Amino acid sequence: MSKTSPYRCTECGWTTAKWVGRCGECQTWGTVEELGGVKLKTIQAGPVSASAQKISDVDVNIATAKPSGQSELDRVLGGGIVPGSVLLLAGEPGIGKSTLLLEVASAWANSNETALYLTGEESASQVRLRAGRLNALADNLYLASETELSAVLSHIEQVNPSLLIIDSIQTINSADLDSSLGGVSQIRQVAAALIRIAKEKNIATILVGHVTKDGSIAGPRVLEHLVDVVLQLEGERHAQLRLLRAVKNRFGPADEIGCFELRESGMIGLPDPAGLFLSSRDESVSGSCITVTIEGTRPIPSEIQALVARSSLATPRRATSGLDTARCSMVIAVLERRAGLRLGEQDIYLATVGGVKITEPAADLAIALALASARTDFAITSKTIAIGEVGLAGEVRGVTGIERRLTEAARLGYKLAIIPEAKDLNLQDKKFANLKIAQVANLKQALQVVNLAKPVVD
Repeated sequence: MSKTSPYRCTECGWTTAKWVGRCGECQTWGTVEELGGVKLKTIQAGPVSASAQKISDVDVNIATAKPSGQSELDRVLGGGIVPGSVLLLAGEPGIGKSTLLLEVASAWANSNETALYLTGEESASQVRLRAGRLNALADNLYLASETELSAVLSHIEQVNPSLLIIDSIQTINSADLDSSLGGVSQIRQVAAALIRIAKEKNIATILVGHVTKDGSIAGPRVLEHLVDVVLQLEGERHAQLRLLRAVKNRFGPADEIGCFELRESGMIGLPDPAGLFLSSRDESVSGSCITVTIEGTRPIPSEIQALVARSSLATPRRATSGLDTARCSMVIAVLERRAGLRLGEQDIYLATVGGVKITEPAADLAIALALASARTDFAITSKTIAIGEVGLAGEVRGVTGIERRLTEAARLGYKLAIIPEAKDLNLQDKKFANLKIAQVANLKQALQVVNLAKPVVD
């Protein structure tokens, strides 16, 4: 480190002897600031805001969650919105963030509470027009259009809401800083001020955040650390299905999802998403296999489709949609080495139905069976599900929540389930009465169950 005043990146801590516009470590723009050679000094003890008390004497009723008016949102949050908490909701433009929050604010105001909706992206009349279309009008719902932090704080003092919605934090700026609107310094200072007042006045606060091209939340990474909950709203812009996913949650599960359908009348919660990620056809076709994934506490049947065709290229294509590319490549290699399927000279396309993203290893076996079905052009019956993780040695490993997955499969009328060997599973349980369960130890056994064990040598 240079003896002169160094410059440091506020995101990752990288230092340099001269100022640069872009961090050389994390590649973030506008985060390199001069330290100024501040000397450390002794900090004297000062007054406290509240005396420390025994943990058993702390009143927990203050932090009791309140329903938001959207059951799917409450599911993701773990019961509702906690007073004094700060939530960050991110998503692509046009995905439905403002629609969802306007409905939440209306439901909150109709429950004898006061809600304040502050928008920096639209005028008040534009939001009022949308509220009329969504039937989201309420007497205790206050609306204002502001982009100045001091004006936002004045509105909070005047209205004294129990729910505050900022749409969006990138549009609010502080006059104390000279940096540009939406910059890292601006977002950090605005967020710190809003979080401070939310904790002091016990106001539940929801911040809307923009996303970058790669889908990550725009602004400093420290913003995600400061807030209590980070939610991501996902979905195809040309489809009606929306998935609300908890990325971080201090008050509940961080792996739960909520399902919504975006309609002209607003965001409609879907409490039973079974069938959303399955094809509507009745007949069986090759290259398709169904698995049951678990998102939080919810088992969701999902269909995986594969297409294998002879390649005319020196390097065959490998394309995936909704699946982890690295895991798919691993399953392809295991199929070729352990099951004798010739896939090296084939173009391979793998995708999920309905736009769902599957990341858990429990889908490995379904991916393998879908690939084998596509390669042999032999269809697996649509009443068959496959659950299990595939290892490099070709073994099929156990996964968590196998009983919940099988219970959901039996409820939906599936006839055959191919799963790893599970010694603690009670196959005589009445809820599995109409479901035939085939336990397999390796990939070859799984292929034999669905008559796909014959290697392809052409």
